[in-house]
Amino acid sequence: MAWAHLGGSRPRKGVGLVVNSDLSSSIEDYLETILLLSEKDGAVRVTDIAEKLDIAKPSVTAAVNTLKEKGFVTQERYGRVYLTPVGREHALRVKRRHKTLRNFLIEILGVSEETAEKDACLMEHAVSSETMEKLMLFLEKTVSSGGQKSD
Repeated sequence: MAWAHLGGSRPRKGVGLVVNSDLSSSIEDYLETILLLSEKDGAVRVTDIAEKLDIAKPSVTAAVNTLKEKGFVTQERYGRVYLTPVGREHALRVKRRHKTLRNFLIEILGVSEETAEKDACLMEHAVSSETMEKLMLFLEKTVSSGGQKSD
């Protein structure tokens, strides 16, 4: 993914969406990516982020600077990137929304895993907190009742 307002060069669908947490979809994508990559060894290199998101390193550097200004990450000069507690909280929220939407698309609607992954990535930024809460409740009821909606 690329984000023009963060120095990216290839805008894509969903770019610039403002989500319910007042974070743009691009900021959320960076936070989620940093979280996923950091689960392996705690810190992430700019190169790792660039490879995962298929973005040029200078664009990632610009985005990381924006994340630092917002207090979501820390980074020593030319060093590894670490999520702050606030950044981690936001990243976990995005990851949870993504996982919930992906599971709904696969398990309830029967969408292929590849399509569900792409769609969940787009949807996670546009769905309100209220809708996510209702969807999670629906999934809990549906899954706990063996696929049948409980009353």
